[in-house]
Amino acid sequence: MIYIKSLLLLLILISLSLIGITISKKYVNRVSELKELKNSLEIFKTKIKFTGEPIPDIFEEISNQSNSCISNIFKKSTIYMKTETAGSAWKKAISNSNTSLVKEDLDVLYNFSKLLR
Repeated sequence: MIYIKSLLLLLILISLSLIGITISKKYVNRVSELKELKNSLEIFKTKIKFTGEPIPDIFEEISNQSNSCISNIFKKSTIYMKTETAGSAWKKAISNSNTSLVKEDLDVLYNFSKLLR
C-alpha cells in the first residue's frame, strides 16, 4: 500500500514539474520575442527616418533577418500589404501570428497599426 502511495506521489510530482517547465518556457519565449520585436521596430524606425524606403520593403528586409515568430509577423504583413493598407495588414498579421506574447503586448502592437495607416 505504501508503495502505491509513493508511486502516485512521484507521478504527481513529475507531472506538476513538467507543467511548470512548460509554463516557464512560454515566459522565456515571451522575453526573447519582445527583445526581437524591439530590435525590429528600431530597425524600422531607422530605415523610415534615414532612407525613406517603402514600408513593405523594410518589413521584408526585417523578416529575412531571422526565422522566429516575430519575423513571420513582418513577412505576413508584407504579403497582406499587396492588397490592403499597411495598418490593416499589420493587424491581420498580428492576429494570425503564433507567439508567446500576452494580451497587453498584442494591444500595443495593434495600436502600432494606427501609426502605419
